[in-house]
Formats: sequence, C-alpha cells, structure tokens
Amino acid sequence: MQLYQSVALGILQGLGEFLPISSSAHLILVPKIMNWEDFGQTFDVSLHIGTLAAVAVYFREDIIKLFRAFIESIRSRSFSVSFESKLCYYIILATIPGAVAGKAFEDVIESSVRDSFNLISLLLIAMGFVLLWSDKTGKKFLGFEGLTLKNSFLIGLAQALALVPGFSRSGTTITAALLLGFKNEAAARFSFLLSIPIVLGAGVLKGVKIAKTGLGEVSALNFGAGILTSFIVGYLAISFMLDYIKTKGFKAFALYRFAFGAFVILYFLITGRK
Repeated sequence: MQLYQSVALGILQGLGEFLPISSSAHLILVPKIMNWEDFGQTFDVSLHIGTLAAVAVYFREDIIKLFRAFIESIRSRSFSVSFESKLCYYIILATIPGAVAGKAFEDVIESSVRDSFNLISLLLIAMGFVLLWSDKTGKKFLGFEGLTLKNSFLIGLAQALALVPGFSRSGTTITAALLLGFKNEAAARFSFLLSIPIVLGAGVLKGVKIAKTGLGEVSALNFGAGILTSFIVGYLAISFMLDYIKTKGFKAFALYRFAFGAFVILYFLITGRK
C-alpha cells in the first residue's frame, strides 16, 4: 500500500461518511477502477477512527451535554429530565436496528454485494432519486427538538439499509428524516450524532481483530495517514454540509450520485472488466 493510496481513501471516507454519497460504495468502486489491491479490514479501522474523531471533535460540546444529561437521567431515574436526556435514548434506540442488522447480515452482504459493481452503482442512482424526492416533498416543519421515540426509531430503521454499499448511512438517515418532516439542518444534525455509536461500534469490532493479528501488511505510516486524512476531511465535510444545506438543499448530492453511478456502469461496460 502506497502513502498516496491511504490519503486518497482517507479523503473518500471523510467525504462519504458525512455527505450523502456512500463512503462504502466509493471505497469499493474507486480502488477497483484504479486497479488497487483490496487493503482489507485493517485499514478500514484507521478510516473509522478518523471519521469518529471528526464527528466527536465537531460535536464535542453536544456530546458533553448529552453525557451529563444521561448521567442525570440515570440518577433521577427519569427519561425526560431534559431534551438532551431524551436525545440520548433516541440515539440509543435509533442505533439498535443497524446494530442488529449488522450482526445478522454483514457477512452475507459482504460476500454477495461487495463485488457486484453494477448493483452498487444502481443503488447509488436509485438512492439519489429517493434523496431528491424527499428533498422536494418533505414538509420540513420540524426542528431538532421535534425528535420523538417513534421518528428516531424510524430513522434508525433507515440507517440499517446502509449496510448495503450504495445506500449511504447519512443518505438513508437524512432521507428518512426529511420524509418525516424535519428541516434540512435538523435532519443532518441527527444523522451526524447518530453516526457516533455506529461508527464506534464498527471500529471497536474491527479493532479487536487487529489487536489479535496486528497491522499485517499495512504500515504504521499508512494507518496513521488514513486516520489523519479521514479526520481532517470528515471535519471539513460536516462543517460544509451543515452550512450548505441551509439554503441549497440536497439536489447537488443527488445529481452527483446519478453521475458517478452512471460513470461506473459505463466504465465497466466499455472496458469489459469484472
């Protein structure tokens, strides 16, 4: 693995984790087009560490408030001490569907979908249409405090779809939130906070394997470059996204999904590569 490859993959992860364009699809398709080898789960851990650090640093004040509210909720044995205490439980509830689906189907999806480049591309395009439709038809009357147990769980169900490359974790959760009536910024904000436990969980599970086997063929320099690049780009992506969607909406991301998905299909069709 070359240093420029780890930096490139870090950029893809940082952008794709928080922009609704599917990081998993890009991390599969771009290396395939570039004829790079599969760098495996070891390097994936570095990318997850970087994006987890990005969202944790960006929302550090929110996380501190949520942690304090959660502790106070336990002490008082009350679910609704404050909105922040309720938000903790909303995030936990919304994480459950994805965690259950990941445990049950991750290996099946990994073996049956990862090499289906046309399917991944078609899902990129299809989800682009759904994102565009939700952006146009969503009522957008709910702010962040409009979250409830019910709509949090429904957004969590949508997040479970992100196990399949091409759907996009941020894309599915934001789309679900828009269809439930949330404003653009509220939808994205909840999506980003919801990424913390799911990315943390994925990183821990893969990190345990690394603790047993070591870094293998991935050098410490490349591992560190993956963390640093995905952290910096992820942080900038969060900041850009929250500012951009206030006035621009999600049309540009849907159009990008159409273009990239169509490009990949045509590329493999013309080159005849598999």
